[in-house]
Amino acid sequence: MSQMITRRTLLTTSVVTFALPVAAYANMTTITAQEANAGLQQGNLILIDVRTPQEWGQTGVAKGAWMLDMTHRDFGNWLMTAIQRNPDHQIAIICRTGSRTGRLMQVLQQNGITNILDVTEGMIGGPRGTGWIPSGLPTVPAQQAFDAMPKDLKAASDVVPAD
Repeated sequence: MSQMITRRTLLTTSVVTFALPVAAYANMTTITAQEANAGLQQGNLILIDVRTPQEWGQTGVAKGAWMLDMTHRDFGNWLMTAIQRNPDHQIAIICRTGSRTGRLMQVLQQNGITNILDVTEGMIGGPRGTGWIPSGLPTVPAQQAFDAMPKDLKAASDVVPAD
């Protein structure tokens, strides 16, 4: 029996979607950090960083990413809001090494949410790739990323550490 996905179900998972030309990625579930960066630069991708405030403070955040702490009790609501309010953008998710996003992708797919992409190499890299930071892709301090987020999602990052 598959899990019924609701805003509440997503409280313990994380999601991000990516949108380069959607047709080019229609059947893909993973993208590289370089592809995610290109989508951000082109304005057709929303990248959601599902790590914790402590992690954002330690490494910074991918420039242009939205921070939604997947350990927060309201994560599912925030994620579904981000997806629903941005139908013209691909959504991609990123975490530290790709493990958390991999689990989240499974939950999403089991519940029929298939338009989300996983930046499977994560921010620092690992067995699935080099990673955003080691690739030299742009990062910003957590506070700067927070300030650039949509106003209604800022509560999702209400514990942004000082940089």
